[in-house]
Amino acid sequence: MKGQFLPYRDENPSETWPVITTALIVINVAVFIWSLFDFENIITAWGFTPARFVLATLLTSMFLHGGIDHIFGNMLFLYIFGDNVEDRLGRFRFIIFYLLAGLCAGIVHFLSSPGSAIPAIGASGAISGILGAYLAIFPHIKVRAIGPFYMIYRIPAYILIGLWFVMQLMFGAISLVGGTGSGIAFWAHIGGFAFGYAAGRAYNSGLWKGLEIRHR
Repeated sequence: MKGQFLPYRDENPSETWPVITTALIVINVAVFIWSLFDFENIITAWGFTPARFVLATLLTSMFLHGGIDHIFGNMLFLYIFGDNVEDRLGRFRFIIFYLLAGLCAGIVHFLSSPGSAIPAIGASGAISGILGAYLAIFPHIKVRAIGPFYMIYRIPAYILIGLWFVMQLMFGAISLVGGTGSGIAFWAHIGGFAFGYAAGRAYNSGLWKGLEIRHR
């Protein structure tokens, strides 16, 4: 989830304490620490491997990470963008949304490479869903990021997230013809993002009945 700009906070204070976002960060970090005790066996058993499709691992793989940089990047994006999406959707709907985004990401990854024997792990697909929803609901919110020459930039969400998504599409297309060996499941990102953006648009259209719409 890293690129030329590294966001570190948005200018969008939430109106409620992000209980689910905080809990997800704690759970992911705890699972990561646990996985270090028997990393290879845990990743093989609980990661999602398309070539041996196991439905349960679509869920369990969302809480596993491959290293410090992997979990740090994912949790940073979850911390920055998750609280506001949780604030709008509500806690119960947010956790359902998060899990569905991750499941959608895993399915799209499977469709893009059904014969892969490499376990796919990480919360990136679900967090990509959060980015999609954030783009739909808060497109003009400024995000502060560290960019070229280590300067601080204030970038509208639609530019920052939009550029990130374009990169996923580009590298995803390249991966289909075997042109990248980065080990990143770009199509999982794309699938999660598409789900999240559609859910965010549905929220804007009032299709999520029972949600309180707050105006800033």
